[in-house]
Amino acid sequence: MYDLANRRLYLCVGVRDDMDDFLPAVIAGGVDVVQLREKERPDEVRLAAARRMVAICRDLGVPFVMNDSPRLALDCGADGVHVGQDDVSVAHCRDLLGQEAIVGLSTHARTEFDRALVQDATYFSAGPIVATPTKLGRPGTGLDYALECQTRSDRPVFVTGGVNALNVGDLVHRGLRHFVVVRALTESSDPGGSARELRGAINEALETA
Repeated sequence: MYDLANRRLYLCVGVRDDMDDFLPAVIAGGVDVVQLREKERPDEVRLAAARRMVAICRDLGVPFVMNDSPRLALDCGADGVHVGQDDVSVAHCRDLLGQEAIVGLSTHARTEFDRALVQDATYFSAGPIVATPTKLGRPGTGLDYALECQTRSDRPVFVTGGVNALNVGDLVHRGLRHFVVVRALTESSDPGGSARELRGAINEALETA
């Protein structure tokens, strides 16, 4: 199983026609965890995309995580799965994928995090710290929630919601260490350059934190 303790930049991305170019570019730029997060496409499309992404990630030494479905994670050879509060349980994921698999769990409130801490997840996500179009209808949790989660957790807590190269340094200085990005890379005209900028901002802030 991959150790996520020192992995900082976690990309969530949907199915893309340019994945063979996009994914190696952002990994070269500093992305060190990749998740296929695709809510709209049928399973066969998600599975085909995931298999290609698994091959790229494995070649480049980066863990690949499937969103929502441990069954698809198993079928594509993913390193693990990420589930939300309304998805199948962490225990079910463990039963299907085994103890060596990565299993991530989303949290959005203190009560959810309380319950998460006693589950056999590899890591947690906290947020979104600000409202974001990638999680329509979900209000921002605020920064204090993410900081509290990290303080209480014995496992990595990846912060979601509006993370970009302009604010990530401040988030590091506030005490956060692991970050999920979506639009900062998926909507960039230069994804590899944007990844380098993001990772550079994280590393620079860590040096002075």
